[in-house]
Amino acid sequence: MRDMAARVGITERAVQRIIDDLAEAGYLVVEREGRRNRYQIVDKLPLRHPVEAHCKVGGLIGLVLSKRAVGAGS
Repeated sequence: MRDMAARVGITERAVQRIIDDLAEAGYLVVEREGRRNRYQIVDKLPLRHPVEAHCKVGGLIGLVLSKRAVGAGS
């Protein structure tokens, strides 16, 4: 949580609230592994905003990851 908060520029508590919200809505599956948590994204679900509801979470993630790959190469 600390790493995500630092990368995004928000507090750890804000990250925790976002993760809790996504898990409660079914977009994340949280599994406890010892003292740590493992998070799995449910990429088949539609985006939550009505305008983007025709798009899947996996499509957005794919777009972000491809942009990161392009940015890393330049």
